[in-house]
Amino acid sequence: MTSGAGRPAVEVVEYTDPLCPWAWGAEPVFRRLRTALAGRVRWRRAYCLLFDHDDDPPPDAAAETAWYARYVTEVCGHTGAPRAARLSRVAASSWPASLVARAADRQGAVVADRVLRRLRESVFVLGEPADTPGLALAAVRGVPGLDLARLAADAAGAAVREEVAADRAEARRPVPEVRSVPGGSPHPGAAKETDDGGYRYALPTVLVRGPEGHRAVPGWRPFEAYAAAVDAVRPGLRPTGRALTPAEALERFRSLTEPERTLLAPGQWPPAGAVRVDTAGGPLWLHPDEAATHPATTARTPAAPPRGF
Repeated sequence: MTSGAGRPAVEVVEYTDPLCPWAWGAEPVFRRLRTALAGRVRWRRAYCLLFDHDDDPPPDAAAETAWYARYVTEVCGHTGAPRAARLSRVAASSWPASLVARAADRQGAVVADRVLRRLRESVFVLGEPADTPGLALAAVRGVPGLDLARLAADAAGAAVREEVAADRAEARRPVPEVRSVPGGSPHPGAAKETDDGGYRYALPTVLVRGPEGHRAVPGWRPFEAYAAAVDAVRPGLRPTGRALTPAEALERFRSLTEPERTLLAPGQWPPAGAVRVDTAGGPLWLHPDEAATHPATTARTPAAPPRGF
């Protein structure tokens, strides 16, 4: 199952953005897929900058926020994902959250996953998008195992910015087949045209590369679509794995939506100690250790952005 260098022969690239509602709604399937493929593939996230620095500010910020809140409500209606009762604004930029998410990779996969999750929850649970350095750092404060000072320094550094810029550029070189994609989903995921006449991947899109070529799975799709793509590029590698118990799922993921817990851990719910956070789109369930530092359950003062970030 590995290449000659000992690396997995299959790479899964997840094109995403911490503040994208469709990516938030895809988390149940992606969590199941990552769990089923753990140790057998190389999983890489590419941050695509849904809200870019050069986007024009809306002429009427309040009207734009009202429109976007309705859009998020519609998306979450399709995916079953939680949504905030009130959205404070449309995110000004995806750069701060993407820089923090990329910087967290330097502290290991477990920490990085939990940091990205907190960044997603900033907008879809709290209604306060992590679109400034201070808000992005405040959202992840208290993540177990996280060195916040190191995270801030790395996120402010040139190396991480170059990596996110490379992700942005990669997302704007989509494989040709995603320009026209089959339907069957409320979000089929055809590539989006950019202002310069090019294209970028719709979010989320997964690109699977292996010995038998590549397969793209754009938009919001069922687990079976991703499993088939993996099997096509590496026959016999089809994702497998048993369901987790509710207690195992809460211990592993620390934060679970209703769609996640029903897909990943069918069984009597909630497990002992689970902390319920109500949202306009249903509950979010937190591990008690996560709840002890989570912004949804604690009053926090936003961290001041470090110099240069």
